[in-house]
Amino acid sequence: MKALAVDLAVSKLTVAAKNEDHTVSASYDIGMKQSETLLPAIDYVLEKADLNKSELNYLALSAGPGSFTGLRLCFAALKAIELAFNCPLYGVSSLDAYAEHYLSLPFTIISCIDAKKEKFYAKIWENKKILLEEGDYEVPVIAEKIVSSETPVLICGSDADILKQELIKADNSLSSKEIYTVSFSVNTAEQLFISAERMIKEGKHPLNDYDGPVYLRASEAEEKKALDKK
Repeated sequence: MKALAVDLAVSKLTVAAKNEDHTVSASYDIGMKQSETLLPAIDYVLEKADLNKSELNYLALSAGPGSFTGLRLCFAALKAIELAFNCPLYGVSSLDAYAEHYLSLPFTIISCIDAKKEKFYAKIWENKKILLEEGDYEVPVIAEKIVSSETPVLICGSDADILKQELIKADNSLSSKEIYTVSFSVNTAEQLFISAERMIKEGKHPLNDYDGPVYLRASEAEEKKALDKK
């Protein structure tokens, strides 16, 4: 398979191009410089993988939750390639992509992104079964789900260390529980290939033209607009 994948759900931009068994990837911890880096990064990995956009079998992206700006940029860039080259685009949950590498381990897995405002985007698995559906949660809700878990806890995602600290603050009994974190170093764009190809194998449909990012909460502008109407 020949494919391009982009994760821009958080400030770290990860891009990967796959040419059959050969994969080229690049990561940029760029903060607010996403818009000026994304397109050159895509061109770079495609060139290094010896791929033209017209050759791609599919595209994959992290569909959210995550950064409102980053998700919009990612969707705009890959939908442009989708339309120009009639290439199917698959959207994968950011939280699923971050957990993909760890789900086979004998842990309760928490995938997380700091959603600010004392909340986290999170999803929890136990024995590969979903214990907490993807959502925008206050820390005590997440803590309650893992207090009685019989396996050690592994937290992954962009803000694993922060969530661990907040969980122990929320419930001190968790200080004696085995809770591990993993650094956000796994190439998340390459994880998108695994998820997207599973979707293709299962016959799942790519994104429709009208599909957009999964935000899980209203933007600050939308919240302000709602308050102004009251």
